[in-house]
Amino acid sequence: MVVKLITMTNTPAETTDTQEIHQEWQRLASEVTRHRELYYNQTPEITDAEFDALFKKLEALEADHPELATPDSPTQQVGAPVESSFENVEHLERMLSLDNVFDEEELDEWLQRVDAPEYVTELKIDGLSLALVYRNGVLERAATRGDGRIGEDVTENAKVIQDVPHTLTATEEFPIPDLLEVRGEVFIAVEDFAEVNEQRQKDGGKPFANPRNAAAGSLRQKDVEAVRRRKLRMLCHGIGATEGFTPASQYHAYEALAAWGLPVSDYTKLVKTIDEVHKQVAYWEKHRGDAVCEMDGLVVKVDSIAEQRQLGATSRAPRWAIAYKYPPEEVQTKLLDIHEGVGRTGRVTPYAVMEPVSVAGSIVELATLHNQTEVKRKGVLIGDTVVIRKAGEIIPEVLGPVVERRDGTEREYVFPENCPSCGTKLAPQREGDVDWRCPNSQKCPAQVAARIKYLADRGRFDIEALGEKAAEDLVRSGVLVDEGGLFNLTEADLLRTSIYTTKKGTLNATGKKLLKNLETAKHTDLWRVMASLSIRMVGNTASRALASRYRSLDALRAATVEDIAETEGVGLVMAQSFKDWFEVQWHCDIVDQWAKSGVTVEDDASDRPEQVLAGLTVVVTGSLEGFTRDSAKEAIISRGGKASGSVSKKTDYVVVGEKAGSKEQKARDLGLTILDEAGFVQLLATGTVEAADDADDANDLDAAEATEVADAADE
Repeated sequence: MVVKLITMTNTPAETTDTQEIHQEWQRLASEVTRHRELYYNQTPEITDAEFDALFKKLEALEADHPELATPDSPTQQVGAPVESSFENVEHLERMLSLDNVFDEEELDEWLQRVDAPEYVTELKIDGLSLALVYRNGVLERAATRGDGRIGEDVTENAKVIQDVPHTLTATEEFPIPDLLEVRGEVFIAVEDFAEVNEQRQKDGGKPFANPRNAAAGSLRQKDVEAVRRRKLRMLCHGIGATEGFTPASQYHAYEALAAWGLPVSDYTKLVKTIDEVHKQVAYWEKHRGDAVCEMDGLVVKVDSIAEQRQLGATSRAPRWAIAYKYPPEEVQTKLLDIHEGVGRTGRVTPYAVMEPVSVAGSIVELATLHNQTEVKRKGVLIGDTVVIRKAGEIIPEVLGPVVERRDGTEREYVFPENCPSCGTKLAPQREGDVDWRCPNSQKCPAQVAARIKYLADRGRFDIEALGEKAAEDLVRSGVLVDEGGLFNLTEADLLRTSIYTTKKGTLNATGKKLLKNLETAKHTDLWRVMASLSIRMVGNTASRALASRYRSLDALRAATVEDIAETEGVGLVMAQSFKDWFEVQWHCDIVDQWAKSGVTVEDDASDRPEQVLAGLTVVVTGSLEGFTRDSAKEAIISRGGKASGSVSKKTDYVVVGEKAGSKEQKARDLGLTILDEAGFVQLLATGTVEAADDADDANDLDAAEATEVADAADE
């Protein structure tokens, strides 16, 4: 998502303050967006509690300055855009998120605001959201939440979840509806987690940090049998689109789901008073360990469906539901030592090595300490008993020492002067940086391995059979000195490694899989190649924008900083970072080696559509028959247009599909040109079209033409 800085007209005296406010908003919005994308599509870097605090700070800033709360703000968004090799599918109805409260005072404010006669309380399961679609009682599709509109099609994987019925069972009271969209949470039971991790280690994998991480990774696997072995479970917590079923209340809906054979929670309770709500909150805060699943709060919902509809929803969450989030769990354990890790950018991060301890349903023995300054601030000594926190969160955190338990044997941690991987002298990259880095970017084994692992991830080349241990093995064995030679690997190269060979010294199945996947990965999208270069600040979003505009790495390398900065969502700082990266010769050598290996470095000009939409801004709202949301966006961008998510006076065309909502009305209020799907197809073909409301000719376009354009966009 591109977070745009808002401009306003101010008096001279107000300009400085306004600019500072906007800069702070831009920083917070970018951070929230980045960490949200990491949470949903990659590996989180901060805890849930830290993210919640960051998000609340952004909300507070927008509350004081409402003009900042634009549709592009992450406070108005759900989930994160899908970055996956699975097919993208559009939900029948949007999957919203939940707003959070963190204390009883905030909960009371919400309860008084909705003022309902009955509530449903249920556990906030820490898992992966899933939507099931049944037509005439038969499971048709299963999809992850994604950004709330578009998710990943994981139907085949969902079918091996024991709790998910392939067909529904009719009862006299609850006949099977023609259409039923069910929402729920996929998780690994706490009691099964240790067994799943044990099997994963036997298979040569790294243990999962927690059940939520394990469930999310499992459901996104391409090996269905491997998914089956992960012991995934599911509990349903809501419904979306329906035909032939109109429940009167949330609790009534759960009764119907249970009757049809769908899994519902035994912990859900119908309560009538605010006091009863508080009792449930207090009970589950003390009995979190009693639940079959990891949970980090209690969800409270207005029971009446009619009242839910009356209360409505914001752009990202229903007003009739709230999640009361419990404070993170804290446990004590022994700090055995402090080691250092070296990341792909050279940052050296101290981390705690502790006596293994169970916290929030998982065994923890490592925890980040961020940097040497943070170690001193927290006052921890090696040998201390320390307090750690991880309540259903991804990354355990050391809070501080239990000073009264010291016995005099503890010792102070000394941050190394030299890189623990290559021995190069460490230093901050810029004056004032708290993080120290290894400047030996080209040859530091830890940095090289981390970059290789990074480029193999799902959001970049998506190379299976190339994880962290494999990347380290390739570098340690001398097979790769940097990422430049990755796509030239041969069977003979892999026979020099341990992870890709059998005990007899032959190539194993994983090695064969890697060679096959490397060949496939060469032909990926240009933006993925750019995102894989580990250019500081240039992530997936910026790479998409730059690839769309310049179409080749050579064209982009030849562009000036000022020209690159004009790309939407990039700016001067990011553009300079890009140019600086290509000033380094060994960086250029990597790109040249990839190009010689057959890796995509430019889009095929013959496949590029005519730029008929250059200079035009198009908004697509509602559901289209021939396009998914992503293919419509790609169709616009590939023809030189700007695919915007919000309607304004600067919008040239608004394409309206089924269930378009408020954007259509705003477009009419502004007197903008409105197109139906046939008009959209004509626009993509010619760059001009009359408004669909006034042009019968546009409506005569064949549906097959719409499909052809949509297919071309997908390709």
